[in-house]
Amino acid sequence: MAKYLHRLGMWSAKHSKKVIIGGVAILLAVVVLVLAIGPAFNENTPIPGLKSQSALELLNKEFPSPKEEGGQIQMVLKAPVQKTLSSSSVQQFLEINLKKIKEDPQVKSVVSPYDNHSLNANKTIGYSTITYNVPGDQVSSESKEKVEKIAENMREAGWQAELTGAGYVKMEIGGVTEAIGVLAAFIILSFTFASFLTGVLPIVTAAVGLGIGLMGVLLGSNILDMSSTSLSLSAMLGLAVGIDYALFIVSRYRHQLSMGYDIRESIAIANGTAGSSVVFAGITVMIGLIGLSVAKIPFLTAMGLAGALCVLVAVLTAIVLVPALLAVLGEKISPSSPNRFFQKIYRRSMSKNKKNRLEAIVSRRPWVIVMIGLILLGALALPFSRMELGMPDDAQKSTDKTERRAYDLLSEGYGPGYHSPLIILAKTDGSEQSKKNVTAAMDQLKKLPEIGTMTPAIPSPSGKVFMINVIPATGAHDVKTRILVEHIRDIAPDIQKQRNVELLVTGSAAVSIDISQKLNDALPKFCMVIVGLAFLLLMIVFRSLLVPIKAVLGFVLSLAATLGFAVLVIQDGHLGGLFGFHGPSPILNFLPIIVVGILFGLAMDYEVFLVSRMREEFKHTGDARASVLAGLRHSGGVVIAAGLIMIAVFTGFMMAEDPIIKSMGFALAFGILFDAFVVRLMIVPAVMILMGKSAWYLPKWLDHILPNLDVEGERMMHEVEANKKEATGENLKLSPEQ
Repeated sequence: MAKYLHRLGMWSAKHSKKVIIGGVAILLAVVVLVLAIGPAFNENTPIPGLKSQSALELLNKEFPSPKEEGGQIQMVLKAPVQKTLSSSSVQQFLEINLKKIKEDPQVKSVVSPYDNHSLNANKTIGYSTITYNVPGDQVSSESKEKVEKIAENMREAGWQAELTGAGYVKMEIGGVTEAIGVLAAFIILSFTFASFLTGVLPIVTAAVGLGIGLMGVLLGSNILDMSSTSLSLSAMLGLAVGIDYALFIVSRYRHQLSMGYDIRESIAIANGTAGSSVVFAGITVMIGLIGLSVAKIPFLTAMGLAGALCVLVAVLTAIVLVPALLAVLGEKISPSSPNRFFQKIYRRSMSKNKKNRLEAIVSRRPWVIVMIGLILLGALALPFSRMELGMPDDAQKSTDKTERRAYDLLSEGYGPGYHSPLIILAKTDGSEQSKKNVTAAMDQLKKLPEIGTMTPAIPSPSGKVFMINVIPATGAHDVKTRILVEHIRDIAPDIQKQRNVELLVTGSAAVSIDISQKLNDALPKFCMVIVGLAFLLLMIVFRSLLVPIKAVLGFVLSLAATLGFAVLVIQDGHLGGLFGFHGPSPILNFLPIIVVGILFGLAMDYEVFLVSRMREEFKHTGDARASVLAGLRHSGGVVIAAGLIMIAVFTGFMMAEDPIIKSMGFALAFGILFDAFVVRLMIVPAVMILMGKSAWYLPKWLDHILPNLDVEGERMMHEVEANKKEATGENLKLSPEQ
């Protein structure tokens, strides 16, 4: 592998201008293609195998309704103090304002609280529905501003008028917060390389790769049922790994320049060594992402494939485009020419007389380091045992947002169960006795304490199915709502025997509960698949049994700590405001499986890059302890920079408004913090020191079976030295650092 990547790096360096022009041309071509075809995201992808899904299909069959193509904004209203919405003066004022909204040519219809019968019991709260001629994500900002202005005028008159709905609230992909993350990454890179020019190089190449990858995702949305969340996840991953992979190669290139190699040879060696680590790290990430298909949930499978595509493009960009740019920049980014601003820091960090602090900490008391790491991560993992899954909503947003105030106002007017509606379908034989049987079944259901209100049964045109709308007494995130769904399903068989009525439950709350359960059931199988595949891959890369076992166990520890910390902050609400979570909520139902897939791959990134350098040193010296310390010395700083970059990028997404993106950004940022800085940079080297030479043990029979991929580039370096020796006639010896 290293030999082929060495040749690829040399070829890319020799044809640098053609490679750069080709990369830009590919980006422009896919952009033009996307502009011509356009994306086709689907936010309502069906999930086969769910009880609520089969009930939903029956609902659509028995109670067909025309599809509403237009987006909607819901204006939630509360009458001024000591007044009700039923008084004539209040009603007249409201009708005048709703009429102004209807004057917008983009508005299709406006339904008042009086027409949709939405007044609450004391007639102080109601809502108006504004429907547009275009889908929700296409409602113009001018139309939204008109509604906002009218709502603000009503507030000035003593009303409370808040806005929500798909026509008003939409997820923003990319923005100021993500730009802050990229800026932080640039600063980290500049300090790492002591050069602004070198610092910007990984960001440029990552941006090109990300652009190509995201355009591919947009095109893929026309083939697969894919939600827009897939684009955000792909952007997170593509940007983070794109910067990190370029960082690894640039760092090795600068090292080879400092060892006296010329520019092209340094590029080729960097591509053969660090590039090999990049390839296998990328493969590990892709295994985790593609492994999401094990859950057999279409939107999750599409999300994993979209992320894997962006990671693949990031790998290809790193091993093809980065060498070309290095060839163009040449000595301008060499370690011998640091920026004046960073010169003092650079000289201090490169001083050979100064012992590496990380190296000193780990080598002095490895047992203490291991125990501190285990206790810290173990304590953070404790809340994981009480994790509750669900879907976030506007309740997690700041009260500064009108959609959050609308959510609270709806809860005040109609109870917390308004946000967790259930639909019960009663299947009958269609006989004359059917209606009486359904009524008797409803009487049994009303005895359940978790039920708030229940509407009369509505028969379908066929007369064989009745629809019953239920508002639970508890909210969407209350465990009692899940208990209610379970109770209804538990007593359904008895009701069917007694009344000849089959009860099916669906609705947003039931669908969320079923998805959470399905994801919980799939998680163990998913973990076994990706961990098993990655274990085999790491065993091939490191030629060891204990190193892959240690890598996997370290990941399990950091994963438990990550999810435990997420429960503490998101679910329990501790320190939530500090991270932008403005109210306790269940953990995003697909967050654990997403974190497992992504964090495992990223954790193995650092494992491969750090430990492959240790193995490279061990192969040269045979000194296990010295090889661990040399690996930390050469790669520790780069892994620290890479970890900080990942955290910066994910933190940028954590600061987004969308609760789904925020949750993923939060979990991944802290997952990298725990795994890179506690597990990989502290526990792993300490354990490697304690294991000594046994860390590299591999049975001979297994060594003969496994393919030798030469990730460290040992054979490649021998060829390089042999060619150099033949060309110069000098009798050169390969130094341990080479």
